[in-house]
Amino acid sequence: MRRVCPLLVIAAVALTAGRAFPLAQTVVRTADPMARGLKESDFPRTIKVTDNVYTYEDFHAGDEKFTTTNMFVVTSEGVLVADGQGSPAATKGLVDAIARVTPQPIKYVVICSDHGDHTAGNASFPPGVRYLIHPNGKAAMGRNAPADAELVTDTKSLTLASEPIQVMFLGRAHTGGDLSVYLPRQKILFLSETFLNRVFPAMRSAYPSEWLAALGKAERMDVSIYIPGHGFTETGPVSKEELAAYHKALQAVIAEATRLHKAGVPVDEAIKQANFGEYKAWRLSSSQGPIAIRKVYEELDGKLK
Repeated sequence: MRRVCPLLVIAAVALTAGRAFPLAQTVVRTADPMARGLKESDFPRTIKVTDNVYTYEDFHAGDEKFTTTNMFVVTSEGVLVADGQGSPAATKGLVDAIARVTPQPIKYVVICSDHGDHTAGNASFPPGVRYLIHPNGKAAMGRNAPADAELVTDTKSLTLASEPIQVMFLGRAHTGGDLSVYLPRQKILFLSETFLNRVFPAMRSAYPSEWLAALGKAERMDVSIYIPGHGFTETGPVSKEELAAYHKALQAVIAEATRLHKAGVPVDEAIKQANFGEYKAWRLSSSQGPIAIRKVYEELDGKLK
């Protein structure tokens, strides 16, 4: 059963599909749904963030359960969607969830991350939508990129009905073409994979030091709610704390790899020696830790282009 619930931490219940279910009274700082008291049957789910802004959370494919999160903005002239899901079936679930919220058509799809877990289902978006993508993202997607997508190299401002929306490039981070979507009226910033809420920094396509700079730019913006591309949608104050926690995690991972590099430890041995402290408990640490060490070494060796 798909659920729609208002984003409140202290509310007692939310009404959905004709019945009520409890919302969390306190925030459990984890990306693990079960540790938060949720069940697999609670997903996918739609979260109402503000009067016309929603997120959609569905499970990322893999053994470790955590969410891939999208944002959509509803207006009287149509809907803007930030990111898709990782398969046609999963993205159809997103499209169907939007249809349950509004009869308005999807007008824009912003490809914030070019990775397949956010784009492989794009065929399920309706024909005629306008795609926006960074040039680096389009290059990375190759033939899978929408041929007529509009390129956003810095900031693209648009208005849908009376809703101002800014599509922004804060710098290379998780990928070479990460885009974010900023809603100045609500002071909401969807960061896609620039922000992985309680998920270990994944660096397969990353630019480690530039990623830190992009997070710094996001934190200096006039934002009340930060929304991640993976991990749960949080209330405003918690979202700020979690973004700061993620920034700290990324700094710690880079610092540990840098320490080993400066000590002259070969990369394969560094992977064995790396001590990530508290971040070892984060989702994907076992698979992404070695990748992060290699990527930081690559940057320090001047091989990252």
